[in-house]
Amino acid sequence: MSEAGTLEIARHNMVEYQIRCCKILNPELLDVLETMPREDYVPQDARSLAYMEGHVPVDCGQEMFSPLQEAHIMHQLDLQGHERILEVGTGTGYLTTLLAMHADNVTSCELHEPLAKQARENIAAHGIDHVNVIHINAMHEKMMQAHDGIANTYDVIILGAALQDIPEHIKGMVAEGGQLIAFIGENSVVTLTHFQRQGNTWVETGICETLLQDMEELPVTRKFIF
Repeated sequence: MSEAGTLEIARHNMVEYQIRCCKILNPELLDVLETMPREDYVPQDARSLAYMEGHVPVDCGQEMFSPLQEAHIMHQLDLQGHERILEVGTGTGYLTTLLAMHADNVTSCELHEPLAKQARENIAAHGIDHVNVIHINAMHEKMMQAHDGIANTYDVIILGAALQDIPEHIKGMVAEGGQLIAFIGENSVVTLTHFQRQGNTWVETGICETLLQDMEELPVTRKFIF
């Protein structure tokens, strides 16, 4: 069987045995996951691993989300197409592409320049033109405030690595009624958590416990309580 045929079967099995069996049943989301070639976003020598249950290693010592983590994020956000999204941690751009397919525009911040360059190329190769990938450390408030490509607020913010506390400047960038996705915890075992802003209060929903790398280059912050 050709590589393309083998990967198509692997993609189908991912949807059936990793995603659908975890009660993520949104037909549109499942269709997108069934057709989007995740192998285009992994290193060439790891294409056969694109649909495994765990984390595919990428450049700069980083790793992709697992397929199930990506599906949980997309399912919980339930994007309607009008959203302005800030993603912290572009990686190779797979989740960025999924987000852009369901939103008005996506600004994605990546700490590592080689990954930012790779993500831009991957996203463009799939015809996505409403994503801005920025090489920046989004955890540093002054850097974010000084960058012309960063808006004051977003409808959705996704923090793509584990942290104990949400930095205050990130909290302030969530628009009224907006959503924030974060992986709360440390030492790899974390809770994928959804926050909805309602004025000065937040509705918090724990989605699942999972594994993820810690956020890099975190400044010292005061504890943030939702």
